Amino acid sequence: MPESWFAPRLKAILRVAVVGCLICTDPTAALSAADRYPDLRTDRDAFTPATACIPAGSVLTEGSYVFIDNQTGLPTNSYPELLWRLGASDRFEWRIGVNYSVGTQGNVVTNVEIGELPVDGSTLYESSILYGFKLAVSEQQGLLPESCFIMEATTPTFGELFGTVPVATYVFGWDLPETLAFPSAAPWRVDAAMRYSYAEAETNWFSRWGPSVVLRMPVTDRWEVHAEYFGTFTQGLAANTNRPFFSPGAHYMLTKSLEVGLRVGWGLGNDAANFFSDAGFGCRW
Repeated sequence: MPESWFAPRLKAILRVAVVGCLICTDPTAALSAADRYPDLRTDRDAFTPATACIPAGSVLTEGSYVFIDNQTGLPTNSYPELLWRLGASDRFEWRIGVNYSVGTQGNVVTNVEIGELPVDGSTLYESSILYGFKLAVSEQQGLLPESCFIMEATTPTFGELFGTVPVATYVFGWDLPETLAFPSAAPWRVDAAMRYSYAEAETNWFSRWGPSVVLRMPVTDRWEVHAEYFGTFTQGLAANTNRPFFSPGAHYMLTKSLEVGLRVGWGLGNDAANFFSDAGFGCRW
């Protein structure tokens, strides 16, 4: 067979093989920017909220069902943990939500505040509404992190405690160097937050601090996994509690506007719950 016939065809076959390998190792290589799945930056994805507001004119609905295996007494069930985030501008959003929980023991594992179990050991039932805002503070520039401030209040509509609980959160984070990212995925990200609430116990008001840090690791433009440490620590109670947790989780984009996720966690101290699970969703429209 003449070499003039074989050589160009061999080069063409090699080019096709190389392109095929690149596409297999980079499933988004053939996708345009419009075809990629966006990160909704939901706040329910972890205990640590997202560091960005939602786009102006859009609405992001978040909800979840949370089960907490308390060390003593009945487990806690919390649902639907609905939160509507309303984009007023690219740097500001309004927030409103509703929730119901039963069997609460102060194990706060989501963005929903719950009360402390009565000293007589009885079950605590709570329903509440949440309202507030989120304000973008800074964008990432070198060592300057992307950050935002969240100011909310939770008002009970049913239960034994009826005081409105103010909750303030400052969250900040950085995209890490792209060398740490999986092929075809966005860079890994580390976020941290400090949460403070002034809550009501059976006999007095007390402070509850909630530090957290999370490493977010996108695997593809649809899959992301994370590992998180967070805790809540009370100040002002007759017997203060320390409730640290380790929590891995993941979310998956079913469509470009619908995310489902699951996170679990284990208590790291004598006061923390043995285990919790949080299955939820985020939908932007």
